[in-house]
Amino acid sequence: MTENIKRIDLSRDYLAHKQEYLEAIEAVCKETAFSGGKFADKFDKEFAAFVGTKYAAGVNNGTSALHLAMLALGVGPGDEVIVPANTYIATAWGVSYTGATPVFADCTADTWEIDPEDVRRKITSKTKGIIGVHLYGQPFEYNEIRKIADRYGLFVVEDCAQSHQAYYEGKQVGTLGELACFSFYPGKNLYAFGEGGSVTTDNEEYFKHITRLKNQGCDVRYYHDEVGYNMRLEGIQGAVLSVSLKYLDEWTQSRRRIAERYLREITNPLITMQAHPANTEPVYHLFVVTVPDHEHFIKYMEEKGIECNMHYPVPCHLQKAYAHLGYKPGDCPNAEYLASHCVTLPLFPEMRDDEVKRVIQACNDYRG
Repeated sequence: MTENIKRIDLSRDYLAHKQEYLEAIEAVCKETAFSGGKFADKFDKEFAAFVGTKYAAGVNNGTSALHLAMLALGVGPGDEVIVPANTYIATAWGVSYTGATPVFADCTADTWEIDPEDVRRKITSKTKGIIGVHLYGQPFEYNEIRKIADRYGLFVVEDCAQSHQAYYEGKQVGTLGELACFSFYPGKNLYAFGEGGSVTTDNEEYFKHITRLKNQGCDVRYYHDEVGYNMRLEGIQGAVLSVSLKYLDEWTQSRRRIAERYLREITNPLITMQAHPANTEPVYHLFVVTVPDHEHFIKYMEEKGIECNMHYPVPCHLQKAYAHLGYKPGDCPNAEYLASHCVTLPLFPEMRDDEVKRVIQACNDYRG
């Protein structure tokens, strides 16, 4: 019987590096350094060095990273921040948690990243900044967004939750904007055994502010200089991430090899793939395609023993949580098309060649 192919299988990484992971966790337990502490701090230094920034502030998840980034940049009630309509909802939550309003911009029809032209149209006197998402591991068009931001005096924050080790014009993502926010949720290219996140920057003031905010508003214990949050990175997650970081380059190369096969060998005209501009080096966190009928395609692949799913079936501007903002179908047509036609194919570093071949063959055999 042919083994089913999962969309992602984290167990293979765990089994391959089980002893290292368990030893790292045991070291934390021996020290009882569970909340923040030496293992979380060690990972922060390693991650900053890896990304190429002066600072990395580890936090409890990627959503908190976005929230604290907005607070550090002074975002609050009455402000607007432009975010993509085509992203995971957490990008918008980071704005909403401060009392500000997310303003949704459409994506381009080919890269599916935030559209600079629509960003320009959405700027008002209340606009404070722009969050660009390197969605699916494909960097957005940073230079164009930067030009718009500089013209209007806005900040740019990178949402790097899906793009660890991606490059834009030779520069690693996480080093481009004023701040960059990472997630280490299980399944990300670099992931924790639970939740985790980080904010990277070269700006010492932002780093110190985020460090204070995540630690109950304290620079000195029991002395609270502002209203803060309990958003520290856990010690066990820091230790696990230190192990995983050693393998990220290997995993990235594996993802790229698989993705390049998909791009080269899936030739079915019913399947459209994301564009990858020559000035970028994506990391293929997700391999998303569009098809005329995504529900039919997912069922077809399931019958072939191949698990697929959707990222994301409802664009942010049409989510019920944001109904009060008054968006309607047709406001972000490219994001809406993607949401109603998207399918995510299996892709993870430990996929075997025979599994990749099966996915390619099933895609090419699909007739709608």
